[in-house]
Amino acid sequence: MQTWKTVSNYWKEVLVAGLILGNLLVWFLVWQKRPSDLLHVYFFDIGQGDSIFIDSPTHGRVLLDGGRDKKVLTELGKVLPLGDRRIDVMIESHPDADHIGGLPAVVDNFNVGAFLEPGVESPNKVDNALHARVKEKNIPDILARRGMVVNFGDGAKLQILFPNTDVSNWETNDASIVAKLVYGDKSFLLTGDSTKKSEYILLGLNSNILNSDVLKAGHHGSRTSTSLTYAEAVSPLYAVISAGKDNSYGHPHQETLDTLNKVGAKIVSTIDLGTILFETDGKTLVLK
Repeated sequence: MQTWKTVSNYWKEVLVAGLILGNLLVWFLVWQKRPSDLLHVYFFDIGQGDSIFIDSPTHGRVLLDGGRDKKVLTELGKVLPLGDRRIDVMIESHPDADHIGGLPAVVDNFNVGAFLEPGVESPNKVDNALHARVKEKNIPDILARRGMVVNFGDGAKLQILFPNTDVSNWETNDASIVAKLVYGDKSFLLTGDSTKKSEYILLGLNSNILNSDVLKAGHHGSRTSTSLTYAEAVSPLYAVISAGKDNSYGHPHQETLDTLNKVGAKIVSTIDLGTILFETDGKTLVLK
């Protein structure tokens, strides 16, 4: 009888401990979701490709590209609260596999509010799979055009700068979405694989709007992007290179690094740092 009483008390203790831990977990999740005055921008380490996650002060969420494979799910799992499956806007900068390979898995595993794309097609199978999943889930499919704004409602805004026209027959890199994320006095220019052709168009439309604190170097630091005139117009404090270690393309190219050095940008790379996180309250900018 004494043995049963001891075991019974043990299970009560375990039960109570479980309830306490469960309560702490609930409060931890609530705390994680509390609004703040901080904008977080993650440049995920997904190898040779691009994937950028924006978490606004009130936790509005944008995922811009998803890398080549499902690794994006692991990276999202590291920054989102446990069990949270909400992505407000998913953006495809352009339909090359190293930018959209992980997006079908994102659609399968998350509740996506809207999908933005430039409107250019690619013959790769993943592009077809992505559009099929978006259609199956009844996710609004929106053509991104200059002048559109994703307004988070908390001071943060993502402005679409390019394309400014129909790009359905363009080469995919040329057609890349270029967007500027603005919060207070701080801003990020996000470029996909946009080329010098796109850069010259943007310079002609309005060079002043390009000025940003952080530049995501086009096309993983390839020499096909980041002309000196463009880099001077952006005049970034930081330049982010998203690329894989020892990639077969030789990214980033030395010419691009030289250009970024000429404009005084501090170059940071996922090759060296892994996932890169910037945090800003709209006044100060911190590389975490």
